[in-house]
Amino acid sequence: MDTNLAITAFATLGHAGRLSVFRLLMRHMPQGVRPTEIAEALGLKQNTLSHHLSDLERAGLIRATREGRSLYYSVNLERAGMLVTFLVDDCCRGRPEVCAHLTGPEMQSLNGQEKGMFNVLFICTSNSARSIMAEALLNDMGQGRFRAFSAGTVPRGAPHPRAVALLEKAGFATDGLRSKDLTEFEGEGAPWMDFVFTVCDRAASEECPPWPGHPLSAHWGIPDPVKETGSEAEQALAFATAFDALRRRVAAFVALPMDALDRISLQKHIDDIGRDAVLEGKNA
Repeated sequence: MDTNLAITAFATLGHAGRLSVFRLLMRHMPQGVRPTEIAEALGLKQNTLSHHLSDLERAGLIRATREGRSLYYSVNLERAGMLVTFLVDDCCRGRPEVCAHLTGPEMQSLNGQEKGMFNVLFICTSNSARSIMAEALLNDMGQGRFRAFSAGTVPRGAPHPRAVALLEKAGFATDGLRSKDLTEFEGEGAPWMDFVFTVCDRAASEECPPWPGHPLSAHWGIPDPVKETGSEAEQALAFATAFDALRRRVAAFVALPMDALDRISLQKHIDDIGRDAVLEGKNA
């Protein structure tokens, strides 16, 4: 990477506001985010956000794409990767011990490959519907290879009755399902995760501390069925649509040949599952 490009990129990310926008967009990758959603998540004024987005785009760190009338911003992964390579190459040249932790065993394979079971955490805001359903689906469909958990950044306190009813009607176990706070999985003694999936945009926009064990993560955004305030039939349809989308996603996930894929390939697969989820939501 050209030194001048690196200097420009580092200078751009050296501003707290621009860095927060970049990190939010990275958490949503590979999907884009609309400016209104970025501003709401970060509490930024639209004109301030516009300046940040322009600076980041000028530095080549993000790109904008238009879909219909909406403009979506996403990270330029190629440029971001070049920046990381620039840092690591210079850091490690002649001093491999400095960066040895970047290629340690925890970065080469998933923890679950050693213990024979993969831990998966689904996160949404209230942990009452989408993440709860995903937890139950994976625990059943995973056939003993996966142990699923769910949590919320602002848990509602109990699973939504419609979510529980849907699971039971479809023959999935609901015993033990409860609404949990994300902090339950961040403290000492919490199970190490192999995968962490956010299933709502708000949760994806919130910053979480680094997870032990370097789990793979992806955003599988699904419209919140709880927000449907129409008729009983419309509410039931919203929950059924979310449930069916989650079931398809979980089925695609458990079908992945975990032992045959390296981390980069596996990351692409779980990103693709999330990208398909967004397309389904837009076409619904």
